[in-house]
Amino acid sequence: MQHFRNTLRHLLLIFVCFISLYPVWFMLSTALKSQNYYVLNPMGLPYHPTLANFGSVLTNWPLLVWVRNSLVATVVSVLVSTIISIMAAFAIVFSRARGRETLFRVNIALMAIPSVALLIPMYMLMIKFHLINQLPSAILFYIGLLIPFSIFFLVNFFREIPIELVEAAYMDGAPHHRILRSIILPISGASTVTLIIVNAIFVWNELLVALVFLQSNSARTLMAGLTLYQGRYLSNEPLLMAAAFMSIMPLGILYVFGQRFFVRGLTAGMGK
Repeated sequence: MQHFRNTLRHLLLIFVCFISLYPVWFMLSTALKSQNYYVLNPMGLPYHPTLANFGSVLTNWPLLVWVRNSLVATVVSVLVSTIISIMAAFAIVFSRARGRETLFRVNIALMAIPSVALLIPMYMLMIKFHLINQLPSAILFYIGLLIPFSIFFLVNFFREIPIELVEAAYMDGAPHHRILRSIILPISGASTVTLIIVNAIFVWNELLVALVFLQSNSARTLMAGLTLYQGRYLSNEPLLMAAAFMSIMPLGILYVFGQRFFVRGLTAGMGK
């Protein structure tokens, strides 16, 4: 009976994996077809695969510029928000400052504010500082969106760390930055990596802010550029699938390198 249950469980997992990976396979198989072959057999296998669509995207689209912009926006916003959130979460959990619980409650309230509600005031602010059509405008917005969730995530994990470790370090005369660097960060490595992956996926795929704040090809992020070019090349599905497949490759690489931390860190970070 146990063997039957294990077999059924594995079959179910294989089926779920197939459903999850099929969109990726569909993008790749479509990207490897010529336009004429796709029109004749849109769901068939690419019996005569071609890399012409990938070459056309790299040659005729400003794809590398968009990738560079997305990488800069993702790395800067995730790095800055993670550093700020680690220090804020450490202060909320381990400091004795008055008002830290109030600060945490305000942070939770900020998570409930949708980004679309901030779009107009942020747009007016960016006009005032002459940052429209420049990448820093989107980066600043992303940092503001990432910090509340990041603080909430890290506070929940830091509260599971034994307080005796921090108190012993305080008794030994260790300053705050030394405790954070030598005790808290090594223990919370898996959760920090998980947070970085989640935030990086959000920034990489974010579309609304990028479309509003970045309106030129030289400033657009990858997802904003692909969205605008989709209307222009709507009839050429293989070309669009080639661009879409190339757009998800960086996220796939990031997840492959961070997957051993992902489940463990996500479970620990959301433990309470």
